Amino acid sequence: MKTPIWLAVVCLAASLPTQAQIFKPIELNDQELASLRGRYVMPGRIVSFGIVMTSTWQNSSGQVIGATSSMQIQQTTIQPQFYVSMIDETGNGSAVSQGTGTVSGGNGLSTTQGVTQVVRAAGDNNSAYNNVNLNVQKGGQAQQMNNQGQVLAAGTTLTHTNGAGALSISSSGAGVQLNIMANNNQGSAVQRLAQGGLMQNATLLGGGNQVNNLMSINVVLRDNLPSTSSLNGNLDQLKGLRALGF
Repeated sequence: MKTPIWLAVVCLAASLPTQAQIFKPIELNDQELASLRGRYVMPGRIVSFGIVMTSTWQNSSGQVIGATSSMQIQQTTIQPQFYVSMIDETGNGSAVSQGTGTVSGGNGLSTTQGVTQVVRAAGDNNSAYNNVNLNVQKGGQAQQMNNQGQVLAAGTTLTHTNGAGALSISSSGAGVQLNIMANNNQGSAVQRLAQGGLMQNATLLGGGNQVNNLMSINVVLRDNLPSTSSLNGNLDQLKGLRALGF
């Protein structure tokens, strides 16, 4: 082998440690990971976007209090609007005993980000269910939601009470939140959808309760490329959602 070839081999061998150092994997810190984002969908591809939130509390006598809040935006709907339907069912008339359970801790749950689902029970014969469904459909037609009930305007709170407890649902710059405080110290339920994430929380202190926090997020996408007019319209929709805290 000629001398120039030997020199080339020696130089390549000497450079390998340097190259390995250059391409050595590094660990990302929390700040860098927090800035990473997943795949986006251009707003012009969105045919319809809808949210349905339902929270209910049924006590041991069968009394039910709850609410369903729904919102849907389409190409013809620029300003998103939530509608609320109250849920009120009578029971069998039997008395509900006072809840005696206690739970400790959990103060940090109100400040979490992302998806948080919590069930804490300090009683007997209870059931609690937190669930989120994300439905994405391509090339389909938007299903018209039943936008009926009371309008939940931004910055307002709707309330309702019956024998099972007290309910409030509010809309603010932080998002939409639904709260249930059960009577007779039976417990509480919270469901919140906001810019910082999603929270579903049920705390049961009595017995014989059935609690549900349910959410459905429905998105319909078009297969063809968006036009300029549809892109502008959907950008206005996103601005409206931003104003509600999403």
